[in-house]
Amino acid sequence: MSENTFTQEELQLTELAMKIAREKGADKFRITLNRSTMDQIGTLDGEIDKVTHSLDRSMSLCLFVDGRFGTFSTNRLEADAIESFIEKAVAMTRLLAPDPCRMLPDQSRVEKGAGSGLELDLYDPLYEEMTAEKRLETALAASLYKTLQKGSLMSEEAEYCDCLFDSLILDSNGTRCRHIETSFEYSVEVTLADEAGRRYSAFWWDAAPKRDEMHPEICCSKAIELAKAQFNPKPRRSGSYNMVLDTACSSRVLSPILKALNTYSLQQQNSFLVDSLGKQMFHEGMTVMDECRSRGFTGTRLFDSEGVATKVMPIIENGVVKTYFTNTYMAAKTGMEPTIDDAVRPHLMSWPKPGMDRNALMKECRNGILVTRFNGGNSNSATGDYSFGVEGFAFKDGKITHPVREMLITGNLIELWKHLKAIGDDARPCTTRLIPSIAFTDVDFSG
Repeated sequence: MSENTFTQEELQLTELAMKIAREKGADKFRITLNRSTMDQIGTLDGEIDKVTHSLDRSMSLCLFVDGRFGTFSTNRLEADAIESFIEKAVAMTRLLAPDPCRMLPDQSRVEKGAGSGLELDLYDPLYEEMTAEKRLETALAASLYKTLQKGSLMSEEAEYCDCLFDSLILDSNGTRCRHIETSFEYSVEVTLADEAGRRYSAFWWDAAPKRDEMHPEICCSKAIELAKAQFNPKPRRSGSYNMVLDTACSSRVLSPILKALNTYSLQQQNSFLVDSLGKQMFHEGMTVMDECRSRGFTGTRLFDSEGVATKVMPIIENGVVKTYFTNTYMAAKTGMEPTIDDAVRPHLMSWPKPGMDRNALMKECRNGILVTRFNGGNSNSATGDYSFGVEGFAFKDGKITHPVREMLITGNLIELWKHLKAIGDDARPCTTRLIPSIAFTDVDFSG
């Protein structure tokens, strides 16, 4: 199919590795073969700044030997090197302490329909036509620096990137799962100066698994628009305000929740959602679906890192926690039902009505602060308390009045989501996490 996917020799090497693992004494094993090819063209002020080509390939082994478990990886993919590598790996595994919770997933849970790797339609044949000349042309054509530079556009730093990723999982129980995906991406950061010489920066990007679905030509104009909108910021008094999070940054308040649903964090008591399964922890308008098997969309997968089949399912439904992310090991260790090892393509569903974007959310809130960017800060994984630096715009009667900068929002993530007012329908399909604009009430801001 492609000179950048696995060669026949590499595929045959996995069969050899399985044979050697059995001969050297492994009771069970899982072999993961990865290969990625990436080309990047960086530009600075409309000129080529750097060109990068990389090819990475590796083999990872999970070995189960005499009740013991070890993980190993190598990028020396030659037959003689593999035999020596596996022999030493088996010997090292025998030195480890027994762990009865380590096992391969039950075959009833493993994905059976990922034989070719092309099932999700994430591979673009046009990738094979991308020559060095076409990559350079794409990167330079998307630049606006020489066209628009009139003194206010101080700098433009951009990058075009395309890559192909091929992954194969095999194990001693008969699992065979393959995933092939291409990706095309263009990103740009511009810096503008106002009449007083004050500088403002903004970033925009686009990405897609198919070349024709990625639009680099719009990125620079969008970044310039975002930078100009920041001119003449005004201070905002500390207080409690309605907050609208733009889709460009809204994942910041959902990602810690998904992380807190990982069973490893729960077992370590490093999660603010301990003992939350089946309980209403959030506002009834909050529903997060894992749309992991949507054909043709970035981030979709038919199987996780163990080869376990993914499935479309609610993660949180009407505010109720519906699942933990529990791999085979953590299921055996905690007695919980095994699921998959992580959320694949979470989608925060629009509420209470479809079709709303951030402008519609501002009209719903009437007055408040639109947050378009997070500048540092963090959240406590054990308590859910957060403190984030933010910037954006004040709005009144549903319309933006002026930019605001250097503000801080503080609170607790569970309490924040209990103050949910509305969820938009404007998530960007180029992202792996479909998180649209979100509106909250009574958020504490300090200037």
